[in-house]
Formats: sequence, C-alpha cells, structure tokens
Amino acid sequence: MSSQILDSALDAIGNTPLVRLDRLAQEEGLKCNLLGKVEFLSVGGSVKDRIAKAMVLAAERDGILIPGRSVIIEPTSGNTGIGLAMTGAIKGYRVIITMPNRMSQEKEALLRALGAEVVRTPDDAPWDSPGSHIGVAKRLQQEIPCGVILDQYSNVNNPLAHEYTTGPEIIAAVAATPSTSAKPSSLKVDVFVAGAGTGGTITGVSHALKKEHNPECIVIGVDPIGSALASGGHPNDECPKPYVIEGIGYDFVPDVLSHNPADIDHWVKTSDNDAFQAVERLMKTEGLLVGGSSGSALSGALAWLKTEQGQKIAQTEGLNVVILLADGIRNYMSKEWFLDFALRPGTSRIPQTTSDTGN
Repeated sequence: MSSQILDSALDAIGNTPLVRLDRLAQEEGLKCNLLGKVEFLSVGGSVKDRIAKAMVLAAERDGILIPGRSVIIEPTSGNTGIGLAMTGAIKGYRVIITMPNRMSQEKEALLRALGAEVVRTPDDAPWDSPGSHIGVAKRLQQEIPCGVILDQYSNVNNPLAHEYTTGPEIIAAVAATPSTSAKPSSLKVDVFVAGAGTGGTITGVSHALKKEHNPECIVIGVDPIGSALASGGHPNDECPKPYVIEGIGYDFVPDVLSHNPADIDHWVKTSDNDAFQAVERLMKTEGLLVGGSSGSALSGALAWLKTEQGQKIAQTEGLNVVILLADGIRNYMSKEWFLDFALRPGTSRIPQTTSDTGN
C-alpha cells in the first residue's frame, strides 16, 4: 500500500497483502504455512485489474489503442471487464463488454456504473460460435469503427502482468518475513495454488516463481468439474455439466494458459459445493470476504495437501503454501449460493429478554 498521493486509481492496482490462514491451517492439522494472496483488495476488486491495466498500456505503446478514437471491446466473465471499464473511465475510452447471461447481476451493474456498455450472450453457446460472448465481441469489432479487442485469452500481457507483478509481490512478502521459532519459514514459496480461467494468472506467477526464485516450487492448477482446462480442451468428467462458479474454467484452452507441463505440476478438479463451503470457511474463520473462485482455490489446495505428495508438504513446518484469492464477495451478493449460508438461520447467542412480571 502506498504512503504517497497516487495520480489515479490505476496506481492503486495490485500490491495486495499476503495473509496467514493460520486458523484454517490449524483446523486442517497442517504444519506448513497456509497463506492467501488477497486480490480483492486491489482497487477494482480482483486479480484481473492487473491484466486490464497491462493490456491497455501495452496497446497504447504499440499504437493499437488511440485515445479519443479507439473503442475497447472485450469478451469476459466480468472481472477483466470491470478492470477495463475502470481503466477506460480514467483514460477516456468507450468500453463494450460481452458477457454470458449466467454471470452475476452485480458485475453488470458495476460495469455500467463505470460507463461501460454490456451485451449479454447465451450460456449454452460454444466458445467458437457466433452467439458466444467471444463471437459477439468479434462481430462488434467488425461493425464498430476503431473497435479493438485486447483479447485476454491470447494477449501476452495477461501472463506477463502476473510474471512482473503478482509473482514478485508474493516472493518479496515471503522472503521479507523472518523465520522465527514461533513462525518458521523456508523463506521461499514452496507451493502455489490458483484457479485457472484464461490461465494467465497461474502461468505468469509460475514463471516468476520457477525461473529464479525456486525452481522446485510446486504449482497447482484448480479447475471446476465440467471445465476442459485440466484435460487440455476435452472435459474428462463423467459428463460435461454446467458449473455455477464464475471466473474460472472454460470449454476451450486459451492460448495464454501454458502448454508446458513444467509450468503447472498438478491439476485438481473441484465442485461448486466444495468451493462454496470453502468460501464460508474463509469468511467465518479468517474474516476474508472472498468470492467463489477463491473457495475453489482453497478447496483444491486442501484436497492436494491430502495426497501422498501433498502430505509431505502439509506436515513440514516452515514450508509456504500460497493460495491466490482472486476476488471478493462484492460481485456475488445476490447469488443463491451466497445467500444460502449468509442468511441461514443459526443458533442465537443473544440472551432472551425476560418478560415483565407486573412491576
């Protein structure tokens, strides 16, 4: 966090805290350090702020975006759109977002509040069909003069934003925190866990961690059941099915997701139910108001830590397991899965008022 006056909200992107999840670790019987990278504390509310800023700045440098003329068009599940709408508001670009119907109403409201135009698309449209959010964005680009799709799915500045910012921030926080008898640390990132949507986050952070910091770092990708990312483009679940979680998982493999098996060591499939239970635990145990994909990342991390290889990490004091908590609950407040546990009746601890006996 900066202690100086910032020139704009763009300067408040990133630099998010790395927080100990000690209470969860204790509940799970973990001896390793469980750490959360809290991305909803970025100014736009998610890890996608980083790539929105990086893609716009790079496009301006390359002459692809021209202030006062260009129109930014982007297919997104919402968070990248919010980052682009915020950036567009500051820089004066018209922004058009195409987004599947199943994405939350809160995301659309935020996009419109930032001045963006929103076009909803059918949920069942395959990614490469004209009716998908990607297909509609391509059509709009052809129809709108000076329309530019920055394309988070193939834009190299997506993973580079994480290689140059998210990863180094995690490394710096771990390396700068002393190892003590009470809180031992390897002073390295030993395991990194993240959900995968475009795949830019996990790819970029993996590069930052493995190139120079710790080549032995284990990187775990989390993919929802029904998505095709973990299996290279072909859903290998018992039957492909829709999932409620937003922001991770796809029915195709984006170009920015690394195809090098050395970058992502293992994949874990997670269910909606596991993710939502993990969100509730993060809120009620750690006080972190995270979104659904953060629950997926936590549930995937805990599942992997129960495997034979994971147990060796889990039961070793001082090893650091970092989980990417991608966004906050702000975007999902009206969703049934959140209201189900948030408003669930519980046992009251408030003393019952005794009735007046006539005095």
